[in-house]
Formats: sequence, C-alpha cells, structure tokens
Amino acid sequence: MITLFGQTYAWNAPEVLLLAGIALVLALFLGLILRAALRASASADPLLREVVWLSQKVQHMGEAQERLAGGLHHVSEAQATSQTSMIHLVEQRLSDVQRQMTEALHGTSTRTARSLGELQQRLETIDKAQANIEKLSGNVLSLQDILSNKQTRGAFGEIQLHDIVQKALPKDAFTLQATLSNGRRADCLIHLPNPPGPIVIDAKFPLEAYEALRRAETPRQQQEAASLMRSAVRTHLRAIAERYILDGETADGALMFLPSEAVYAELHSNFPEIVREGFAIKVWIVSPTTCMATLNTMRAILKDARMREQAGAIRRELGLLYADVERLSERVGNLDRHFSQAAKDIEDIRISSDKASKRARRLDNFDFEEIAPDSAAQVIGPQAAE
Repeated sequence: MITLFGQTYAWNAPEVLLLAGIALVLALFLGLILRAALRASASADPLLREVVWLSQKVQHMGEAQERLAGGLHHVSEAQATSQTSMIHLVEQRLSDVQRQMTEALHGTSTRTARSLGELQQRLETIDKAQANIEKLSGNVLSLQDILSNKQTRGAFGEIQLHDIVQKALPKDAFTLQATLSNGRRADCLIHLPNPPGPIVIDAKFPLEAYEALRRAETPRQQQEAASLMRSAVRTHLRAIAERYILDGETADGALMFLPSEAVYAELHSNFPEIVREGFAIKVWIVSPTTCMATLNTMRAILKDARMREQAGAIRRELGLLYADVERLSERVGNLDRHFSQAAKDIEDIRISSDKASKRARRLDNFDFEEIAPDSAAQVIGPQAAE
C-alpha cells in the first residue's frame, strides 16, 4: 500500500503505475541532461538548445503532473463517492439480510412453538394410551385370575351365557338357575313348546386341558394333553346328559355352552370323535356364535307356537266381529228405510203446499161471491186437507 495526496492506494493501482511512469521519464530526462553536460565541452550552442528543450520538457511534465494531480483528485473523489455508495448499498443489504433473518427466526420460532404444542398434545395422548394400556393390563390380569379358579371360571361362563340369552330371547322364554325335579340346577332353561319341550343349556369351560394342549411342545406332552382334553370334555358331556335330560320334563337333548371360540374350534378341528359322542348322547356343543344362532332359531319356534296358541282366540274374535258387522248392516238398512219414509213424507208435504198456493192465487183473482158453494165445500173438503 502507498499514500499519495492523503489517499491510500495499492501498489498495482493505475494511479501508482502512472506516477511510476512519470518518475521513469524524469529519470531519463535527467540522464539526458547529464549526458548533455558531458558533451558541453564539444559545443555550447547545442547544449543551450538542449537545455531549452529540457526546460520545455520539464514545463510540459509539470503541466502533465498538474493534470495528473487533477485526475488523481477526480479519481479520489469518484472513489470516495463509490465507497459511499458501496457502504450505503452494503448497509441496505445488511439491513435486508437482518430483516429477512428476523422474519425467518420469527417464523421458525412460531413453527417451533406450534410443533412443541402439537408434540405436547401427542405426548398427552400417549400418556392417556399408556394409562389405558396399564388399565387393560390390569383387567387382563384380573381375567386371568378369574379363569384360574374353577368356580369363578364357571361364573364367567354363566354370565356370558346370560348376556347371550337375554339378547336373543324374550324374558318369559327362559329361566336362569332353574331347579329340576331331580334337584339339579341348570344354568339356563329355555321354555320351548312340546315337542321338543324345555331344553337346558349348561356352561362348561375345560380351560386347564386346553392350556396344557397349547403349552405342549414334545409329542409326548401333546399326547398327554390331548388325552386330558378328551377326558375333560367327555366328562362334561356325560354329566349334562345324566343331569339335564329328563323324560317327560325336558327335551330329549341339551346344549353344552363353551364360552371360548378357540376351545370350540379346537374340539371340532382336532377332536371330532368327542363331538360325535356328544351327538350320540344328544348333547350338542355350542360356542358364543353358534349359541346365538341356535337361540334365534328357538325364538322363531316360540313365536310360531305362540301364534298357534292364539289362533283359537283370533277365530273367536273374528266370529264376534262378523256378528257385529251383521248387526251394523241391519241397523243401516233400518235407517235407510226411515230415511226413505221421511223423504216420501216431505214429498207429500211439498205437493200439499203447491196445491194450497194455487188455491190462494185463485182466491186472489176472483170475488168471494162468484165462488160456487160446491167450490167452497170442495175447498174445505177432504181434498183440501191434502
């Protein structure tokens, strides 16, 4: 960097290069002057001419230097103006950048706040779901506790059977915990008409045998679990057949309700012989789904039986309705005859009124002396009475 006339320029600036060129020219002129001085001994006139020429050159160089100084001044002013414009432009650009950054930061902060709010809502939803999952886990554990006990498991099956029966049948079509003549208490007794008669539904849940079958890994364990399953279901079927199929009191069959679709599917898939044994002793195994379908069929049977029971009463009511219609028809006929007689009487009255009007007009047109006595007699006679 170099400073000229109070301005700082770089070494490769045009102004610096111009001044360097002028200095070089001056050095050449000085060399020429020295050379001319050395030649002064040769001739004085040429030296004088040389000096004059050099003085002119120096004058021209002074003028050129003045012009250069003026050019440098204009250049410095232009540079100052350019620097001012550049600074203003830079400041404006900086202001724009700052404003854009402020707006971007404000938008980012707004979006960040919104995202944090949405995140907070999602976290609250997750917390609620976590609480529901924990509650559901507790309910599942409670259900496992219920199913682990035979008595509570039996109550679970009875409650599920109760719900299904209440949804499928009217209240007077079944009895829960009905006691039979042999002292046995049935979970549900459906009051079907004869035939087939009342039919019992008893809830059973061979959960231990089913879980042992599910946990079996080796062929030996599977065989033992299958044997336990057959034994448990066979025992339930025979107990139902012995306790709840009573000749003359109940239908010649009964239903064993399994409150698990999985156990029902397992029996029909891998133990069809047990299902056939139930058919043989007239005990049919039903699941929640098939029990609902069976109860809907029973509801149709009950409806048909009740319609047949009411058929006699309906015929009696129809006979009474027919008698009422006959009496109504007779009374309408009597009323019609009365109306006809009244119409005839009204017509007779109208005829008599017309005759009376005609006689009144004749009396108005003639003198009383001109009326013949027979006419008078005729006026007051029977015909006038008409």
